[in-house]
Amino acid sequence: MKRLPRYLNIEESKKLLGAIDGEHRERDFAIITLFLNCGLRLSELVGINLNRIKNDILTVVGKGYKERTIYLNAACKRAIEAYLKVRPVEGVKDKNALFLSERKQRISNKTVQHIVKKYITAAGLDPERYSTHKLRHTAATLMYKHGKVDIRALQEILGHESIATTEIYTHVDNQQIKTAVESNPLSGYVDEHNDAC
Repeated sequence: MKRLPRYLNIEESKKLLGAIDGEHRERDFAIITLFLNCGLRLSELVGINLNRIKNDILTVVGKGYKERTIYLNAACKRAIEAYLKVRPVEGVKDKNALFLSERKQRISNKTVQHIVKKYITAAGLDPERYSTHKLRHTAATLMYKHGKVDIRALQEILGHESIATTEIYTHVDNQQIKTAVESNPLSGYVDEHNDAC
């Protein structure tokens, strides 16, 4: 049996977002907001180009150079707008890159990993347990558990080739199974005749 993916719960996710501060606050907040809301892979996030954001639609290039559409929710749109207000314009080497490093070039995978570890630590969470990929798991798990997202839709969102890959998120929570059984309309039915036992 596959190990269940590690993920942050809602409270931990909020703690992580609340820990973001400092000189690059808007950029870092946008990065982590996109990870937690869209389930992006690290390479997809780093590869985001400005000309691929149209209103609430973002086009990313995933595994195997496959393009996919990501719909941006209100949190993502606000975070990107706030970052764009402070994103450097002068002397930018890759003008189309959404996320820029201190050197005003496209941010690297390594820098993003460092940013995520830094805020995971700042939020009082274990940096050994959580990574950029775990934020992708978090987005998928929260959508599945709390957003009641259908597994096929989740497969599309995550850009999984096979539904089998997406199915790890359906095994996440035994609590859901317990709740499903308890919410059966017959769960409270008592046999009147055997009530004496």
